[in-house]
Order: sequence, then C-alpha cells, then structure tokens
Amino acid sequence: MLVSMTGYGKANGSFATKNITAEIKSLNSKQFDLTVKLPTAYREKELSLRGMLAEKLGRGKVDLNITIEDAEDQKRVTINQSLALAYLKEINLLADAGGLQRDKNILSALLSMPDVLQSEKNELDENEWNAVVAIVEEAADAMVRFREIEGARLEKDIQARVESIEKLRQEVDAYLPERLQTVRERIEKNLDDLVNHDEADKNRLEQEIIYYLEKLDITEEHTRLKGHCIYFMDTMKETGMVGKKLAFISQEMGREINTMGSKANHVAIQKLVVEMKDELEKIKEQLLNIS
Repeated sequence: MLVSMTGYGKANGSFATKNITAEIKSLNSKQFDLTVKLPTAYREKELSLRGMLAEKLGRGKVDLNITIEDAEDQKRVTINQSLALAYLKEINLLADAGGLQRDKNILSALLSMPDVLQSEKNELDENEWNAVVAIVEEAADAMVRFREIEGARLEKDIQARVESIEKLRQEVDAYLPERLQTVRERIEKNLDDLVNHDEADKNRLEQEIIYYLEKLDITEEHTRLKGHCIYFMDTMKETGMVGKKLAFISQEMGREINTMGSKANHVAIQKLVVEMKDELEKIKEQLLNIS
C-alpha cells in the first residue's frame, strides 16, 4: 500500500492547568526533515521527539508545533525586589552626581531592567512530559491516517497509468511483424538503388540485412518493459516505504520505452511510445510524493 508524504495531524490534551496542542504538517522530501517549535520548558526533550517522529513518519519535510495555554501563567511572574532597589539606588546616585532631577515615574523603567521581572522556573514534570508525548503521538497517528488516505488515492491513479502503459505495450505487438518486413523492404530498396544485382554477393547482402534487422529489433526492450510493469505493480502492494524503489523501477521503464522509440522506425509504434512516455512522466510526478 502506498503512503503519501503530504499530511496533517492535530491533537489536544491537558495536564493540570495546561491545555496542550500538537500540530504536525508534512510535505514531500528526499529524506526526513523535521522542524520543531517547542515551548522553552520542553526544549531539552526535542531529540526524543525527533526519534519518535522519524520512526513513525519516515520520509518527508515535517513541521511540528507544540503550544501551551496555562490558566495560571499570571501567577508565575515575580519581581526581583532586591535587584530593582539596587538599580534604583544606582540611578539616584547618578542623578545626584549629575545634578539631575529624579524621575517620579521611574517604576516603568525599573521593570524593564534585565532580570527584574522573573518567571518561575520549575523542573519539567515527567508526568507532564508523558502527557505531551501522548498528544504528539496522537497527532502523528492522525497524520499517518491522512497520508494513507492520500496514498490510496495516488495508488489508484498510478496503477491506472501503469495499466495504460502495459496496454499500449501490448498494442505494439500488432505492428511488430509488419515493422520488420517494412524495415527489410526499405533496406533492400536502398541496396537496389546503390548496388548492381548482377555483381552483388547475395549471401553477404542477406547477412547485412539480418545484422541491421537485429540491431533494430525491439523484442528485448518490449519484453523487459512487460517485466518492469509487473514488478512495479507487485512493489506497490508491499508494506513500508517503497517510494524510492518505485522511482528506480520507473527509471528502468523509461529506459526501455526510450529505446523502443529510438529503434522503432514505425510511425504507429512511435505514437504508442509517445503515449507511454506521457503516462510515465505523470507516474514520476506522483512518485515524488510517495514515502
């Protein structure tokens, strides 16, 4: 089953007075690329989150944003009075030394001084962190479900296009005998125009014709393309991340189609090759989003 790299997941939960929200978004990428936005209190745990999400999500450019709303945040701000008084003393001394008038509205300036306003800093509660991890996992699971739904849609489209390539390949069969005969007649006609039949070595001419017919034969590419189509369809049914593997198989399919086109020497076959190329390019575009 194919899984898309594009996804979205969100989950909410609470711990004590805190309301915690985890939001995850992802786009396609060649590898796992995670950007994390965390409250300062959780920063020390970032590496463990990265490991968990890398294992769960696989490839993709992923953005994780965790936000907290705390009903008691206003109670956790304190004023360092001793430091504020020390600042005030120094300011007054400076004013006296410079013969300046003391500012009666000095309070707002004091509160903006470094470290005068302090937030209460508590050690991260392990139970709180476990609650955060559970919420992030819930958001990641929601993203996985989103990716699976999107992957199923992509799989249906890709499968139809591979089946179209296989159908076009089978249509080539009808032209193969006619094609070889046409190529043979063209070579013989060109030889007739260039070589005197009475003086020509018939056996040698026949050998040369056979040589060129073999050079232009597309049976091998035709057969290999069939095998690649079967392998592609089988690989789509595998579990896990198969995007890179499918991309490699599609490259092999393209190589056989291109060779068939270059050796075709037949208008109808070349038209079929163009249609196969078109379907394959659309498949490659879809594979860019498969993990």
